[in-house]
Parts: sequence; structure tokens; C-alpha cells
Amino acid sequence: MAAASSSDSYSGRTESNEANSKWLDAHYDPMANIHTFSSCLSLADLHGDGEYKLVVGDLGPGGQQPRLKVLKGPTVLTESPLPALPASAATFLMDQHEPRTPALALASGPCVYVYKNLRPYFKFSLPQLPPNPLEQDVWNQAKEDRIDPLTLKEMLEDIREKADVPLSVQSLRFLQLELSEMEAFVNQHKSKVIKRQTVITTMTTLKKNLADEDAASCLVLGTESKELLVLDPEAFTILAKMSLPSVPVFLEVSGQFDVEFRLTAACRNGSIYILRRDSKHPKYCIELSAQPVGLVRVHKVLVVGSTQESLHGFTHKVRSLAPPLHAVCPVSPELSITCCSSHPLFPREALSSLRTLAVSCQGKKLWTVQMPAAILTMNLLEQRSRGLQAVMAALANGEVRIYRDKALLNVIHAPDAVTSLCFGRYGREDNTLIMTTRGGGLIIKILKRTAVFVEGTGEVGPPLAQTTKLSVPRKTRLYVDQTLREREAGTAMHRTFQTDLYLLRLRAARAYVQALESSLSPMSTTAREPLKLHAVVQGLGPTFKLTLHLQNTSTARPVLGLQVCFLYNKALYALPQAFFKVPLLVPGLSYPLETFVESLSSKGISDMIKVGGYFRGKWDPGEAVG
Repeated sequence: MAAASSSDSYSGRTESNEANSKWLDAHYDPMANIHTFSSCLSLADLHGDGEYKLVVGDLGPGGQQPRLKVLKGPTVLTESPLPALPASAATFLMDQHEPRTPALALASGPCVYVYKNLRPYFKFSLPQLPPNPLEQDVWNQAKEDRIDPLTLKEMLEDIREKADVPLSVQSLRFLQLELSEMEAFVNQHKSKVIKRQTVITTMTTLKKNLADEDAASCLVLGTESKELLVLDPEAFTILAKMSLPSVPVFLEVSGQFDVEFRLTAACRNGSIYILRRDSKHPKYCIELSAQPVGLVRVHKVLVVGSTQESLHGFTHKVRSLAPPLHAVCPVSPELSITCCSSHPLFPREALSSLRTLAVSCQGKKLWTVQMPAAILTMNLLEQRSRGLQAVMAALANGEVRIYRDKALLNVIHAPDAVTSLCFGRYGREDNTLIMTTRGGGLIIKILKRTAVFVEGTGEVGPPLAQTTKLSVPRKTRLYVDQTLREREAGTAMHRTFQTDLYLLRLRAARAYVQALESSLSPMSTTAREPLKLHAVVQGLGPTFKLTLHLQNTSTARPVLGLQVCFLYNKALYALPQAFFKVPLLVPGLSYPLETFVESLSSKGISDMIKVGGYFRGKWDPGEAVG
């Protein structure tokens, strides 16, 4: 009753907006008790009857009691327990035999559980890794009773801190025990062989030899041991193994395994690596300034969500550069670029300060969109009837935003923060959006058949002129010759620039010292008399108007008892008032003093007029007026 009443209230709140919305509210159950991520959701026709079901790898409340659930409509069709927390779920075709029913693959721990017709079909386990030889030697000593459990713990802790190879599960469990439980654990496990087992972190599918929708697909696994494995869809043998510098957490694939393919892996070190066919190690990399929270490929653009509450778009194209040199891009600090030493603008002096990498940092940054809240999950929205591909991003404020490139298409407001997204055919509806919330709720929306996404309908964004490409002229012969000259004479040009810069600084310092020695500076050089003088001369002659602006530059102390005097040649100039008594000067205000100057020379001879002040009986010459 509680679930029904809550669902009715949510439907009532959205009923008024449904007419203007592009979505139909098909179902909402806040008490569905589904706790999962986008990688653990999949839609497939599991029985070949045209009725698409929802496969959910449910973590369970609080990460306890993980289960595999299959939903038909709003109800749970089947439910079975899992031995470990699920990492990813995918559906794929194993062969070309009839009937064409897809298999279900669920990655959990070190295993991939394959189901056909919702029945267990095959279990693939990751190959074991070689144990740490130091760890093996320590346990052999414990087996021969040459060390006690306390010494064993100290030696294992030292190995864990210094060794590159991580410890086995047996050693890690031993280090968590209390002192009273160690001896019994050692007696029980000292005769067992040390095994080191990795686990699966992410999984996706790759077409085997055809690009058709109903073609057979291979499973691509990312493991905690920084490896990517490609499995045969029929025999489940390892067809290819690739190494990464870090642990993969998100995968995107394109192409076919037997023809040409490209694997894109977002890793925990904040980098995105791109691998191609017949490559054991990545040769191309995109480095981010924050950890990725999602990776979606839209046509030839990689859309990456980061923990800095932003979406970034990168090109998917790669090109070969040799030798690559790693440098930080001055335009976009989030992206590290690769400079080629043969480029005409590459400075030769920078060769010694850069380090050569084994991978070339590629992927030009196309755009960045800032989000109003943190990104929780991302997925692809593909409307095949209209040829639309867009990115869905669920935010911590309860919004689900849909973007095509950097243009906002639509905003969906959910009653709770959405933790997983899945779009596709569900039941017999082609365009269905399935969302699960942080509290375990289930939301199902259907895209209206008349809905058309128009750029800019979500919210006011940047002007369209901002996206217009500039007509950059082509490189001329003069430009190429100039770049070649800069490359050949770069050192001499840099030295000439530095010499001119030092001369400029020297001349400025000499002029400043001369102004201080001749008291021609408009600023007072003593802290006790914080004054600033500024003179303005107006007129064409022979009578001029002279305006002197006085300003107290202190922060809180006023100036009292200041008298200003003009010193001039009486044979050339005549001033009706050459002496002023200045009132109290408040800090920060400018006080103008005006007088007139008459030129007495008929030959146009001019001289300097000095402005000074008597401050507490002390003569302080100020600015000179020519």
C-alpha cells in the first residue's frame, strides 16, 4: 500500500507536466528494492518470443545478498542468488544456430556466469596469477615451523608495503585476524598452496566477424590485474590478452574482432587508453585532470564524465607520431598532448625537460559542459527510428540530462537520485528508459512516438554563433619559411629577446633612480608623508590653466598642515597665486588646486615649473610641470 500510494503521489505531481513532456510515465515503484549500476542492466529477448526482458545484477541492500533478477514489465520473472557482488551484465549471441536466442553473461568476482534460457550454461574462471615468491617463501617457513605467527604477520606486512605483486587472499585474511586467532589460522592453511586470483572490474561485448545486429559477439573483460581479455563466444577460450597501465573501470568497443576493432578503456589512474587489433599494449592515451565516472561513445566522439561535475568530448581518431614527447597542453590543462620533435614550432631546448613515453597522448578535446551537480552514472540513448544518438547523465540533484554533443536536448526530473540508466526495447516498446534510484526504486518511462529532440529546448545555453567554425586561412609559403627560420635560429632569437628585455629593465631602473634623486616623482618616498601629486595643464596659450590634484595615499591617517608652492622663472611665467594652504586631506580622496599661468616670452621659450610642499616645516619638492 505504501508503494502504491507513493507511486500515485509521484504520478499526480507529474500528471500536469506529462502533456508537455516527451516521456510517458509507464511505472514507478519506490519500493522495488533494486540496488544496481548501469553496467549491471541489460535488455534482451531471452526466449526469442519478441518480448524483451530486463536483466538486473542486483547488489542487494547494503551490498548484502546479491541476486540475479529478470523483470518482465514491472514484475520480477525469476530471481536467483549470486556468490559475489556483480560487476557487469551483458547479453550476446554465441553462434548462428536457430533459434537465435541470446545468452546472458554476468561477471561476478573472478568468474563469468553464462545463462541460456535463464538456466546455467557455462562458468568461466579467470586464470590464476603467479604468487609473490617472497610470500611463498614466508609461508613455507611457517609450514616448517621456523617462524611463529607474530613473525609471519610482520614479514607479510613488510612484503605488502614494498613488493609490487599484491598478496594473496589467504595472506590478506591472515593480516586481519586478532592475535589469538592467528595460530589456528596458520595451522589450518600452512599446508595449502598459495593462490592469487584476480577479479573482473568491467565487461562488454565485441562483434566477432560481422557488424550485423544478430551476429555473434565476443566477451571483453577488464580485470583487477590491469588486463583486458577477449573470449571466444563458443569455446570461451582467451582469444587475445592486452595489458594496461592501470585497472580498467569502463569499456567501449567498436569494430569486429576478426577484421579491425578498437578498445577504449577508462582506468583508475584518470587516463583513457585506446588499443587496436594486434596490440598488446596501448599506444594512445587521453589524460584527464579528474577521475572518470562514465564513458560513452557517440559515433566518433568519446564522451567522458568526470568527478569535476563536467562532461568532456574527445575525438576518437588516432594518428602515429614518432618520437612522441609528453607535454602539458597550454590551452587545455585537462588534456596532455604529444609534441613531435620534427614539428617546426617545437623548441629544441625543451627536449631535455620532457620525458619520452611509451604511449602517444591523443584525442583532441572538442568541448566541455559543466553540470549543476555531481554525475552519478551515464549511458547511451539511441533512437534508431530517427538516427539519434545522445548521452544520458544522471546527476546527484535528481536530474537526468540528455546531451547531443554539448547541446542539451532534454531534462528529466526524478523523485530521487538515479544510480543506473538503461535505454532500449523493453517488452514491445522500442524506446523505453529504465532508471533505478538510490533508495531502490524503479522508474520506467516510454518515449512518445511523436517526440522530437530539438537542441536548446532543455535550457538556455551558449549562443549558436559560438559553435560556428571560423574560416582559418591556409598556411602560406611565408608562414612556412618563417617557422623554419624560427626552428633553425630559435636559440639566437631567444638570446636576443632576453638581451633586449634586460636592457629595458636597466633603463627603467635608471630612470626611476634619477627621478628619486631629483625629487621629480609624483609620489612621496617617505612613509610618514603619504602624498601623491598630479598636475594637469590646459589651454593653448599664452594663458594656461594649471590644476594640481593632491591625494592622501594612507589608509587611515589624515594629513594636516600642508602648504603647496610653485617654483618658476619669473622672466618667463607669471602666476597670480603661487602659494596654497591645503586643508585637511582625508585618505583616498583627490583635492584639486587651480591657478593660471601666463607665458611672458614672445619667442616661445619655455621652462620647467616645479611643485613642492612644506610639510611640518620640511620642504618636499614634488612634480615638475613643463
